[in-house]
Amino acid sequence: MTTSNNAPVDPAVREELGRLRDSIDNIDAAVVHMLAERFKCTQQVGFLKAKHQLPPADPNRESEQIARLRRLAESAKLDPAFAEKLLNFVIAEVIRHHERIAEQTDDTGDGTPA
Repeated sequence: MTTSNNAPVDPAVREELGRLRDSIDNIDAAVVHMLAERFKCTQQVGFLKAKHQLPPADPNRESEQIARLRRLAESAKLDPAFAEKLLNFVIAEVIRHHERIAEQTDDTGDGTPA
């Protein structure tokens, strides 16, 4: 491994960089799996909302979640604005899923796709 100016990199630095990148890769995989689990739960919420003809979005819940996540971010030394942007992105995707579920739910009201 060399730097952009083609200077050789100390093997210890290369080893540490590899170790850190391996950790980053593991964390990224965990984030993806956690998001997948979250969306499994929110899909169940979407079916429940469709079955009971509830709206796809819940602005009060969303506001509470954003405030909660901002507090968690602050305590974790993560930029709360970044955490809010991330949650807003996830919420928008959840609402999109809930809208699709509601559109696909049959007229019997049993919450199953048509």
